[in-house]
Amino acid sequence: MAQKFGNGRWVREGFLDNRIDGTVVGQVVFAAVGPVDLYLRGNFKPDIAGEVIRFRNSRFEDDEMAGHVIGDMANPQIGTVNLISLDPHPNLEPHPYIEWFTLNEDHYRFQLSAGDAWVVSDEERLAIEEESRRIRETLADQVSDRPRSKTESEWI
Repeated sequence: MAQKFGNGRWVREGFLDNRIDGTVVGQVVFAAVGPVDLYLRGNFKPDIAGEVIRFRNSRFEDDEMAGHVIGDMANPQIGTVNLISLDPHPNLEPHPYIEWFTLNEDHYRFQLSAGDAWVVSDEERLAIEEESRRIRETLADQVSDRPRSKTESEWI
């Protein structure tokens, strides 16, 4: 199953931390679901590799449909990065794009509007340091080294 989170509108805010090579940890707040921790193997794309990003969705909607569509998503989300970038395609206007696969082969992605995500300042980095550490320490033993299969996804 692939989920685009209502074209991104059901993503409220969050952060992702790629300061440790080969891992991305963070938290995303979704409509109807609330905060969801992420622990993903992989790295951001070169435009933001090794950084911490925050995002706040200017198009966020907390509508009833979100609960019906994403209300049963796993928390935490554990898997692999497919693509995380603030400039994902050279022929398109730069915009935040976040995509991952879970260990159960669920496929998730969302795009935000240009300007809705940024590389954090030193002050912001310190503010989320403890949360990044908690997620990393709590979830590290749940990450598998098994690669995900290349099964075809059906988009909703």
